[in-house]
Amino acid sequence: MIKATIRVEFKDGVLDPQGVTIRNALKDMGYKGVGDVRSGRIFKLTVDTDDRAAARDQIDDMCRKLLANPVIEQYEIEVIE
Repeated sequence: MIKATIRVEFKDGVLDPQGVTIRNALKDMGYKGVGDVRSGRIFKLTVDTDDRAAARDQIDDMCRKLLANPVIEQYEIEVIE
C-alpha cells in the first residue's frame, strides 16, 4: 500500500481571494509585517499497490482530472511507502 500527500495551490500570478482575505484579517488583528498569503488544499490518500511508480502515475492522473485545475493550479505529490 502506497500513501501520498498532495498539495494543491494557485499558480504564481493567479489571484487568490481567500489568501487576500486571510492577509487582511491578520493585519486587522494587529499582526504586522504580513506579506503575501496564499491558500491551498492538502489531500492524503492511499493506493492499494506496492508499485511506487504506478501509484505516482495514478495519483498524477487523479490530480489532473479531479483534485486540481491545471489551468490555474499547481500540485505537488509526495509519495510515502
